[in-house]
Amino acid sequence: VISVVLWIIILIAALYAFTTIATRDNQNVSSIGGYTPMVVKSDSMAPTFEKGDLIFIKKCDTTKLEVGDVICFNTHRIKEIAAQGDVRSYTTMGDNNKGIADQHIISDGDIVGKYVGHLSKMGNVMNFLSSSSGFLIVIVIPMLLFFIYQVYNLIMISVRLKKAIAVETAKEVENAKNSAQDAGKEAEAAKAA
Repeated sequence: VISVVLWIIILIAALYAFTTIATRDNQNVSSIGGYTPMVVKSDSMAPTFEKGDLIFIKKCDTTKLEVGDVICFNTHRIKEIAAQGDVRSYTTMGDNNKGIADQHIISDGDIVGKYVGHLSKMGNVMNFLSSSSGFLIVIVIPMLLFFIYQVYNLIMISVRLKKAIAVETAKEVENAKNSAQDAGKEAEAAKAA
C-alpha cells in the first residue's frame, strides 16, 4: 500500500513537472491541449475570479473578440475595441477597478488568450508546487521515502532468503545425520546377526 501511494504521488508530481516544462511556448506560458493554466496575482477581476485562483485561458482568434470578453495579457475584460484597417487595439479594465480603465492600450500581439474558466484557490496550490519547498515536499521527499522503502524491502527479502537457506541447510544436515545413524544401526544389526 505504501509503495502504491508513493508511486501515485511521484507520478502525479512528475506529470505536473513534465507538462509544465514540456508545454511551454515561445511566450513561456505552458499550454495543455490549447488551454493555459495561470495563477491570478491580484483581485482586480473580483468577483469573476480572485487572487489565488487558477484560471484557464485558451488561445483565440483575436478578430472574434468582443467587448465584455475577458482576455489575458494581464487578464482583464475588454471595454473597447478600436480598429484601423487590419490593426485592432483594445482598452481593458479589471472588474474590481471601479470603472477605471487600464492606462495602456494593447494590440493583438499582446493577447495570450481568452479566459474560459477558473478553479477557486487552486492557484495557491500551483504556486506551492512550483516553489522549491513544494518541489522538495512533493517530489524529493516522496522519492527519497520510496527509495528507502525499496532498500528496506530488498534487505528484508535478503534476510528471509538467508533464513530460508539456513533452514534448508539445517534440514539437509539433519537428514544426512539421520541417514548416517540409520546406516550405522543397519551395520550394527548386520554384525550382530
